[in-house]
Amino acid sequence: MPRKMFVIFGASNILWMVFTVSQAFKIETFPENKIVAQIGDVVSLTCRTTGCEPPSFSWRTHLDSPLNGQVRNEGSNSTLTMDPVGFRNEYSYLCTAICGSEKREKGIQVEIYSFPKDPEIHLSGPLEVGKPVTVTCLVPDVYPFDRLEMNLLKGNHLLQNKDFVEPMERKSLETKSLEVTFTPTNEDIGKALVCQAKLHIDEIDFKPKERETTKKLQVYISPKNTVISVNPSTRLQEGGSVTMTCSSEGLPAPQIFWSKKLDNGNLQLLSGNSTLTLIAMRTEDSGIYVCEGVNQVGKNGKEVELIVQAFPRDPEIEMSGLPVNGNPVTVSCRVPNVYPSDRLEIELLKGESIIGNKNFLENIDKKYLETESLDMTFIPTTEDTGTVLVCLAKLHIDEMEFEPKQRQSTQTLYVNVAPRDTTVFVSPSSILEEGSSVNMTCSSNGLPAPKILWSRQLNNGHLQPLSENSTLTLTSTKMEDSGVYVCEGINQAGIDRKEVELIIQVAPKDIQLTAFPSESVKEGDTVIISCTCGNVPKTWIILKKKAETGDTVLQSRDGAYTIHKVQLEDAGVYECESKNEVGLQLRSLTLDVKGRGNYQDYFSPELLVLYCSSSLIIPAIGMIIYFARRANMKGSYSLVEAQKSKV
Repeated sequence: MPRKMFVIFGASNILWMVFTVSQAFKIETFPENKIVAQIGDVVSLTCRTTGCEPPSFSWRTHLDSPLNGQVRNEGSNSTLTMDPVGFRNEYSYLCTAICGSEKREKGIQVEIYSFPKDPEIHLSGPLEVGKPVTVTCLVPDVYPFDRLEMNLLKGNHLLQNKDFVEPMERKSLETKSLEVTFTPTNEDIGKALVCQAKLHIDEIDFKPKERETTKKLQVYISPKNTVISVNPSTRLQEGGSVTMTCSSEGLPAPQIFWSKKLDNGNLQLLSGNSTLTLIAMRTEDSGIYVCEGVNQVGKNGKEVELIVQAFPRDPEIEMSGLPVNGNPVTVSCRVPNVYPSDRLEIELLKGESIIGNKNFLENIDKKYLETESLDMTFIPTTEDTGTVLVCLAKLHIDEMEFEPKQRQSTQTLYVNVAPRDTTVFVSPSSILEEGSSVNMTCSSNGLPAPKILWSRQLNNGHLQPLSENSTLTLTSTKMEDSGVYVCEGINQAGIDRKEVELIIQVAPKDIQLTAFPSESVKEGDTVIISCTCGNVPKTWIILKKKAETGDTVLQSRDGAYTIHKVQLEDAGVYECESKNEVGLQLRSLTLDVKGRGNYQDYFSPELLVLYCSSSLIIPAIGMIIYFARRANMKGSYSLVEAQKSKV
């Protein structure tokens, strides 16, 4: 059995040796030697072996630069893919295959180029007959440009050829151009410009890569020989019509534009048609009209002057003043610079009603321009607001149509109503305590709505402006804010005013209660008890005499109470009460009345001794009796209850 296996094994070795000899180890590449690829494309290099299973592959460049690609090995094939191919891949690549102790190598040259777009043709300007123009042929992003050839043709005629044989300093994409200047003629119409570009790349078929661009010539002729025809005439009557036609030569055919020359020299565009028709002409339509033929390469113009005569402007409506409800107003309808004025008729209408009419037949002999007018006076009412005043002027001129020439002007009436019913509302009141706030709101009727103006009346009668708001607000008022405030409703038709008096009250203060000549008097003297309050208006002062049985109100005058021949019972506490609607203050004093017996001047013992010792006893006794009676005498003055006094 072992011997049989040996025989089989030996036989197999012999067969393998026979097969190996018949299949020698070889290597080949695809493409075989060189590939030319455009920058940005995907390039694959394939290395394949025969006679070895499986081989070992490796790739490198002849300068040992980076591969800049991806290698993929599958059995007896190895592929190097460059995606995308660029300047970094322009090398000779070497594929090495090893099978056992045998090694095979094969090289592939990779060359790149860039020729991605057709040439571009650019003109320095439009092609105008007789004017030189420069044509530029551009080839963008080309490489290698030293193998580029360019031709520029006009029709079948070669204008210029150019080879770019200058050395390249570096690898880069370049844009190359070819320029030719020529002067277009009428014979160039319909021809074409052709820009041809050839990139000579060494390939098997030795054919260059070619691109070309064609541009049809559009040759222009600037507008010229512009002419204008006018029908019926350049001199026209007011209200007439005129038609003006313009033509101009050029290629392409010029477009016609009509304009009117303004006073400042600028042109006012009127039409883009060759024919301009003006109807119902007015004096302001007089002037210089310009026709221009315009195409892509130029323009050519022609002018004509139109003169419009007579009846030049619409009537003018003037009023003697602002229309105010109920007030007469005069309306004047003026027709300026009219001729012949003897054929003029003026009508003035208010709405649909004729309120005036006038013919000017008396001017039959006048041979110059006249300004005529019709004046009418009427009384406007509010119902007239929105009504239209119409001034209609008719110039009766004999024409074929037998119709008068007419002009009219209109003006809408806006009847004003003078301010009225001006009212003022004061919140909370026109009488206030010092320190409080007050709002005074004013309203007034009128047309247009009156403007509100608040003022304060000064001592000299002048008004001090305060506010233009309808509501005047005073905060933290003081006594000096008291006074007369004036609200005025004002519009174009008049003024209406309303006054309100503001009173700022303060509580009584600085009250003084005095007794003159003194708070201590003798029986029989005269004393004045006076109460005053410092500068507080509308303050009531009440004088009282206090007692346990009740207070007695004294009749005072200007806060003063006079006691003639004061008695002992007049002594006591006196009180002054000063008050108003805001508050009150009290002051009191005590009046001391001394009786006669309390004074030694009247009952001196020395005097009695003197009189007793005197020989004139009887007169002395009489005197003693007299004084004694005086000392014991009682008063009969009674107080009368008085009403409180207002100061």
